[in-house]
Amino acid sequence: MSSRYNANALIELATTLLERVNLESPKAHVVAEILVEADLLGHTTHGLLLLPLYLAEIEKGQMAKTGQPKVISDFPAAVAWDGMRLPGPWLTVEGINLAVHRAKTLGTATVVIRRSHHIACLAAYLKRVTDQGLVILLTCSDPAGAAVTPHGGYKGVFTPNPYAAGWPTSGDPVMLDISQSITTVMMTRRLQAEGKKFPGLWAVDNRGNPSDDPAVMFTDPPGALLPMGGLDHGHKGYALGLMVEALTAGLAGHGRADTKEGWTSTTFIQVLSPAAFGGSESFLREMTQLSETCHSTPPRPGVDRVRLPGENGLRRRERQLQDGVELFHSIIPSIMPWAEKLKVAMPAARG
Repeated sequence: MSSRYNANALIELATTLLERVNLESPKAHVVAEILVEADLLGHTTHGLLLLPLYLAEIEKGQMAKTGQPKVISDFPAAVAWDGMRLPGPWLTVEGINLAVHRAKTLGTATVVIRRSHHIACLAAYLKRVTDQGLVILLTCSDPAGAAVTPHGGYKGVFTPNPYAAGWPTSGDPVMLDISQSITTVMMTRRLQAEGKKFPGLWAVDNRGNPSDDPAVMFTDPPGALLPMGGLDHGHKGYALGLMVEALTAGLAGHGRADTKEGWTSTTFIQVLSPAAFGGSESFLREMTQLSETCHSTPPRPGVDRVRLPGENGLRRRERQLQDGVELFHSIIPSIMPWAEKLKVAMPAARG
């Protein structure tokens, strides 16, 4: 039987561990909340699995423990920050809070952040915006990463460059979080560690041969992940990946043309208020009607029903808040050495 853990206990654990390596308490708590939210939604490669990696980055001095972002520009509806290598989840939440505040007055606001540390799971940020009746667009890139090849190539150039969005309906919000590569780097590492294959030809080796073996990503020189769409339609993921680079590195003025600093994120946040456009009631009417139409679409053979993006994650979140968070089996063993080192008690598992 898998062990489950109370969500608040996991947040407390992560907060305490981050505080023990001297991350400021408010920042530690926000990082912990975002990591646990990812696991609640089922994004187990970008939740608490990242905690030991973040702790190591702080100890090595690669993630800043104190301070504030530097303002590069500040117009009413457009802001750019230098994140000063502060924790990505905290910077992203701060950026979202600012964008929400201004969008409620101006109709829309965009915040771009350069030189942030890694920002974890994009889906984990969406509900805090949609719950306020607003729309959010969120994307990021890592200028130091190069695991994804352009369509037709076989050398890595990009990171998976995920793109997320969320908007309200009269029921559940619609929430999407999609990488512009077939899979993520963290999932590739997990499959490699477990000796498993990709479900299809998701990568190319260092000679350009299509492969279902994650090990091709860890050779010298490495292979590369294919863009979303794969061998046949990878031009679509490639094009979207380029768009993400423009919204992040381009608008932030910092990216692959600059000196690499380590594990990084360049982040784009945009919040829109439907009230400033066609009206909030009209927006909800349109999005609710569309959602209901999708739900009522007859499923093809072998499919139980048509779902909306984020629907399964929201149901999983509800169950896990009640019954406990079911962590992927490798997560607790990866955290325990840090708990022992920093003298922090592990939470008790629920059967």
